[in-house]
Amino acid sequence: MSEYDAVIVGAGVIGLSTACHIKQKNPSLRVLVVDKFNAAGQGSTAKSMSAFRCLFSSRVNYLLSDSSVDFYGYVQKELGVDLKLLMVGYLWLLSIDDYGEMTPILRNLEAANNLKYMEYEADELASRLGVIVHLAGDEEAELMSLKDVYKGIFIPKAGIVDADCVVKFYEEEFLKLGGEIRYGVKVEDLIAEPCKPLGILGEPFFWQESRVSGVKTDCGIIKAKKTILAAGAWIPQLLDTVGVECFIKPKKRQVFAVEAEKPLLRRLLFTESFNSVGCMPFTILPKPRVLVRPFPVEEVFWLSYADDFPRAFKLEEDPQPEKNFYQYGIYQVLVKYFPQFKDCRPYSSFAGLYEINTMDGHPVVFEEKDLIVVGGASGSGIMKADAIGRIAAALYNGEDYAFLYGDRKFRVSDLSIKGRRVEPEKLQI
Repeated sequence: MSEYDAVIVGAGVIGLSTACHIKQKNPSLRVLVVDKFNAAGQGSTAKSMSAFRCLFSSRVNYLLSDSSVDFYGYVQKELGVDLKLLMVGYLWLLSIDDYGEMTPILRNLEAANNLKYMEYEADELASRLGVIVHLAGDEEAELMSLKDVYKGIFIPKAGIVDADCVVKFYEEEFLKLGGEIRYGVKVEDLIAEPCKPLGILGEPFFWQESRVSGVKTDCGIIKAKKTILAAGAWIPQLLDTVGVECFIKPKKRQVFAVEAEKPLLRRLLFTESFNSVGCMPFTILPKPRVLVRPFPVEEVFWLSYADDFPRAFKLEEDPQPEKNFYQYGIYQVLVKYFPQFKDCRPYSSFAGLYEINTMDGHPVVFEEKDLIVVGGASGSGIMKADAIGRIAAALYNGEDYAFLYGDRKFRVSDLSIKGRRVEPEKLQI
């Protein structure tokens, strides 16, 4: 049985980014990616809202997203690969309390990273978007504890991208470099073996130094010098079998698509003056922060909300959207701010899994006994995938620092478990 230098479990955007960067740094090594689906990016990556922003309160999250977005821009503009990346911007509609919380974060990012943003008064937002900014006297809005829009914050360096295009870019680059991919291969278990086998039945024993030596799949055993888990929400399921903690838990997220058929909805979708695309920005309503993602090419809106409590942590092989989640949740909030959506029902919907890092909302990248874990992006995998892949590749090579796109230096151990050095993220959505 031949042994690979690295086997990577998961052909989503993070797994393929990791594979690509490992192979770029080590052209002569044998690197294999395996995935239970029959094509790349068919797990949680395919169920993403495929949006990106460079607005985070934590230095780490900002650096991961900003460098990745810059790289995607380079791929589209300089390499000529169409990622369907559109800088539509992010528009945060804020209550007075929201604004008070966000202002110091914006000031810090402006000073430290020259972040560009614009502030809009409520009345101007009402004029441009037709958004209802004053909810006084609305008993239903009061019952739902919805707040008036006090101001809007627009972030130009943000937008939307096609997840499938990003995944295909990494897949093609990895294959060009001589990497191997096997689809339709389900990993059932990690293989633990002694570093110095004695040929005794039942090895490894607790007194032996042991390591992860590969994976057991439904197609046989695959041995590797290093095994890399980048299987998203399925990571903890595999790690539990060898008693390794990763602080990742799966949670369902749902997206509902509404066509811009009505004249008022078309006018909203193709709102001008915010960006060069000529459409409304990705818009976040005041808390509870319902999300409105424009899809100008398809002439639809994607609507979502990341509910935490009492949404269970639960691994679902085929998560399904819940009709009532839209009808009695998203819709009820949405129409209070955007009455253009009145009586609109989704023509399509889908659900996926966030791999939530329960510690601090940042990714985890660490190694234990020749097993590297790469995940926990907490819903922002696409917008950070390139940086995460570079950090994982540096860890694979035993390097203390990774160089993100733009030659930005990053300490690899900052995303580890034992040497972790990150601050809690205040702007999760």
